[in-house]
Formats: sequence, C-alpha cells, structure tokens
Amino acid sequence: MTKTFKTLDDFLGTHFIYTYDNGWEYEWYAKNDHTVDYRIHGGMVGGRWVTDQEAHIVMLTEGIYKISWTEPTGTDVALDFMPNEKKLHGTIFFPKWVEEHPEITVTYQNEHIDLMEESREKY
Repeated sequence: MTKTFKTLDDFLGTHFIYTYDNGWEYEWYAKNDHTVDYRIHGGMVGGRWVTDQEAHIVMLTEGIYKISWTEPTGTDVALDFMPNEKKLHGTIFFPKWVEEHPEITVTYQNEHIDLMEESREKY
C-alpha cells in the first residue's frame, strides 16, 4: 500500500531517493519541520553527506511541499516534492568555487564546516 501525503506531518520523517534528469542521484530525509539529512550518490559532488541541515520546510497545498536552504558552501537549494505523483522538482545553485573545486565538498560536511566556510571565502 502506498502512503498518501496530505499534511506536513505526513511528509516529515519521510526518506526519498531520487535521480535528476542529468543522472545525479540523491538520498534525502525530512528529519523534522526544520532539519534535513542528505547524501549525494552521483554527479559533480557525489560522495557528499550532510546531517542536521537547517531548512525552510512548508506545505504549499495538500500533498505539495517546498524545502529550501543555504549550505555553508554557499550553495542554495530549492526542492518541490509532490510525493503523491512521485515527482520532484529541484534547483541547486552552486557557487563558482564549488564548480571549480568540487572535491573539497565531497566529504561528511558536518566534520568540516570550517573548511567549507574557509573555501567559500578563499575561492
């Protein structure tokens, strides 16, 4: 039986694995109403892992959710989940330094926040 999403509470605590049209694979978890965890399995920063990322999480209308955050790297992320339709629309705005030095970010970020912030300023 497939879960039906109607409220924000239905969405919170849910784990998703998805692949963008360009082949990048992500694993994402709505931890609570203000925190997400994620791993990136493919793409430019494949291997990156983040827990306890503060995020803005809202329900736009029944079964449709918008999540956005800014990482310590300066990367801005905006995701629209439509789980009842098995759809996701996401936009990621990588800073130039991440595009030029993605290997710096391919780590468990939580143990390297200082490095992310330092690299953001340096590059």
